[in-house]
Amino acid sequence: TVGTQTDYRDGEAQTDPYSPDYVVLGGSFHELLTLAALTWGRGLPAGLAEVEMIERAREKRAWEATLPAVNDASQIMKRRKMMDAMERKEWAFREQEIEKLQEVRLQVLKKLLQKWQENQNELDTKRLDDHRQNLQKTKEEKLKKIQHDYALMLRKLIAKRTNVMGKLERRDIIKEYTDHSSQTCAPLSRIGFFPDNHSERYVVKNFYLNTFAGLCELEASLPDSVTQVNIKAPEPKYAASGYIRRSARLEVELAQVHQALLEKKNKIEEPKKPIRVFEEAEKPVPRPPTPILEKISIEEEEKELAVICLQKLLRGRAIQNMMFAGKEKRLDLIRELRTTHALQEDKQLLLEAEKQMTLALQQHHELQMHKLSSVEKHLAREEGRVLANIFDFLSKELVRLQEERKIHAFVMLAERQRRMREAEESGRRQVEERQRQEEDEIFRQAREGECSIDSYLEDIILSSMENTAEEQAREEIQRMAVEINDIAYEMESRRTRLQSEEIVAELVYNFLIPEAEKMSVREKGKE
Repeated sequence: TVGTQTDYRDGEAQTDPYSPDYVVLGGSFHELLTLAALTWGRGLPAGLAEVEMIERAREKRAWEATLPAVNDASQIMKRRKMMDAMERKEWAFREQEIEKLQEVRLQVLKKLLQKWQENQNELDTKRLDDHRQNLQKTKEEKLKKIQHDYALMLRKLIAKRTNVMGKLERRDIIKEYTDHSSQTCAPLSRIGFFPDNHSERYVVKNFYLNTFAGLCELEASLPDSVTQVNIKAPEPKYAASGYIRRSARLEVELAQVHQALLEKKNKIEEPKKPIRVFEEAEKPVPRPPTPILEKISIEEEEKELAVICLQKLLRGRAIQNMMFAGKEKRLDLIRELRTTHALQEDKQLLLEAEKQMTLALQQHHELQMHKLSSVEKHLAREEGRVLANIFDFLSKELVRLQEERKIHAFVMLAERQRRMREAEESGRRQVEERQRQEEDEIFRQAREGECSIDSYLEDIILSSMENTAEEQAREEIQRMAVEINDIAYEMESRRTRLQSEEIVAELVYNFLIPEAEKMSVREKGKE
């Protein structure tokens, strides 16, 4: 009777639906009470599985209602057969549930294997990318070093080429002061000069610029023409009489030239008029005569070549003498440089040894990686061979089990036919013996004279009752045989679709994994 309004939804304010208490009257039955075990989140709200469970419970209750009473001794066999049929049906349903559960587990296993394969592929790709980046970085560093060495050697060669002959040049002071990249304007610090040291010496310190009083005094010393602006009107360039002053003549001439250029640029070319009469063409200026080089004789040419060769020899000999004199003069310095070069050679040998060691380590690492990859390939090949043998064995076992089931079904059918024939033969033999006994009894009674109408009718009724009971029993046996035959065919048809897969799943679960573990343990022991 009280209405409330809230900012929250029912799903946020209430966790589980409310289940009120209930009272069951004696002798009454409610179908909803069979679902009391279901709770919210565990079966509720009901899905497809719960609906199937409810339908099976209804079918089972209907089947229990059709069962014969327990205290009826004549219906015990019928009750037992019905219970056996229901038990087989329940076992078949249970097998279907186990098959579905195994299918779900197989799907989960496939997803896990696929996810592991994807992670492994990503890891391999990442390793390859890292290795490629490292190699690319090493390559770039080597190229950068080669380019730096190339530029350095090129500068050295250019510096050597400027003075090939080794001539001594006089210092050009004017050139040094005009070239802003010379040692005079921009000395190098590696020579020993540091221009930034003691830079505070060159800072301008002035009283008039650094203090307010100095600025005021400097402003007071300035003339009035600096602080007070005096604007004058511009004077005309042209006089009233048309006379142009000398200072404005240049501007006028420039304006005239500019105007003439614009007119020439914007002038439209007139079409050429056709020639009406022949006009005399001007003769070109005659060209000067071509100078002729006097032919030098072979003897003079050979003399000139000999003189040039002699000059080269003399110059080369003079350079050799100069180099020898310089070497003798700076012999101590050359020895010192050779000693330093020997030390550098030792460092180079150490670097070469480190390089060889690094190469040896790289080769060893590559060899280890090759061995590891070969071992992985062998393991993969062995795993494939083992799995192929296992699957081959399982397929053969499946075929064998199918053939065994078929043979078993044929044996059951043959056994049933044999029993039916034996029953028919025993029934026929019993009928013949009974007829023979009846005929003997009739003959004996007729001979003894003790036969009466009542006893005769009683015998006829009894014989008819026995025949009727025998026929009913035979019909019941035939009907049961047909039912058993239908059940056998139904089980056979159902087995080919469901039980075969169940057999495969049980073999994989109960045989494949333990067999693989055993084989891996044996291989480890052999290794």
